[in-house]
Amino acid sequence: MDEQIDLAHFLNQQYLCESLTIKEVRILLDYMQLVEVKEGEVIADIGEVSEALYFMVKGEAALFYDNNGKETEVGRIQLGELMGEMSFFDRQPRSVRMRAISAEAQLLRLPRPMYLRLRVEHPYIAVNLLEHAIVSLDHLLRRVSKDVATFSHYLYGSGKR
Repeated sequence: MDEQIDLAHFLNQQYLCESLTIKEVRILLDYMQLVEVKEGEVIADIGEVSEALYFMVKGEAALFYDNNGKETEVGRIQLGELMGEMSFFDRQPRSVRMRAISAEAQLLRLPRPMYLRLRVEHPYIAVNLLEHAIVSLDHLLRRVSKDVATFSHYLYGSGKR
């Protein structure tokens, strides 16, 4: 019970739950599972279709692209961020691998059947989750765009000759 209270307090401080009451945060937690992963452990792999959303509550994960057998890091999922939302919602295979990069990472996992129940039983909470997924994707896109722009500037300079 203490663990659920701590998780509820943590979630209540996150963007995901900023418009939810503490009671609604606890309801959301009832639909989720706490998962612990070790450093280097694959959370979700390339080619899989996501059957769960993940919310990072401790540690950090990285996203890796497989470049002919060589992993290239393309992004990071930090404390408080949602992950796995693209494949979860569009039902397309993952294009990157999610791997824990902290010694002891903890995730809240929302399996698809529980999400479907949440949508019916608590639509207001589900809408907040969808808004958070949109913001999470936006943050990821902005980070990647910034990295691409920086890399382009490094390769090609300012464009003036």
